[in-house]
Amino acid sequence: MEKTRYRGTKDEVRALKTYVKLMRASESVSARIHGQLAATVLTVSQFGVMEALYHLGPLSQGELAKKILRSRGNITMVIDNLEERGLVKRERNRQDRRFYAVRLTSEGRRLIGSIFPRHAAKIVEEMKSLTRSEQEELSRLCRKVGLGEDK
Repeated sequence: MEKTRYRGTKDEVRALKTYVKLMRASESVSARIHGQLAATVLTVSQFGVMEALYHLGPLSQGELAKKILRSRGNITMVIDNLEERGLVKRERNRQDRRFYAVRLTSEGRRLIGSIFPRHAAKIVEEMKSLTRSEQEELSRLCRKVGLGEDK
């Protein structure tokens, strides 16, 4: 095991080192993948909302917040900014008029449709450092940790 300044139990040291490596890898990969968004003048959150709407269709603000792991307050601001740019539109839900569905406008669909293929290609390129089976194992492990499963 690598040296560390932390003097906890072996389990604590291992868990902390694993966590640090997970966070560093995540931040590093995210920075490389999302770096290309600067040219589109979209934030990572705005891209996440547009990508979710592009692939899933209209969603409520609450559903979008859950999909892209943002707070309801943050998602409102993100959608406000996208709506101001004419990229999304809020429409009252016909089944439950208390809620609004958010959908892409034709301009929003055109923009995300032009961005997403490059984004997907960048992700594929980043994941090439892992074999197919390593990608599947990493996916399984990340899901397990993300869901907080014990075993």
